[in-house]
Amino acid sequence: KDLSAYGPAGSGAPAAGGDDDDDDDDIDLFGSDDEDAKAERERRLAEYAAKKAKKPALIAKSSLLLDVKPWDDETDMAELEKCVRTIEADGLLWGASKLVPVGYGIRKLQINAVIEDDKISTDFLEDEITKFEDYVQSMDIAAFNKI
Repeated sequence: KDLSAYGPAGSGAPAAGGDDDDDDDDIDLFGSDDEDAKAERERRLAEYAAKKAKKPALIAKSSLLLDVKPWDDETDMAELEKCVRTIEADGLLWGASKLVPVGYGIRKLQINAVIEDDKISTDFLEDEITKFEDYVQSMDIAAFNKI
């Protein structure tokens, strides 16, 4: 039997056009997108990729506060600072410095440095600073902040 035969009791005749089976082509619920939608999607993806490529990559930087300790109170701190500032590398920028009293007349050098995390490591800085054995007893990182 036709599906329309099971309708309300008052409708004795089946609905007109019940034999037409091509009605389901009007709305395709599970079909794929048409060509225009695919082209639009591809165009938007290409625009997004181009826009993303134009942005510069974020460079991770860190700010360090280094404590450079001399051997004794007779160490020439001006020469110590000159030696530390002679260390140059790509991604390393020296900042302000000051002499901080430690005790018994000994002062340590506190110096700021900004490094690019991908290019400079703290181990590199420590190795380079402690190479000045005549002036430097030890080096510590007093503060380490990501920028």
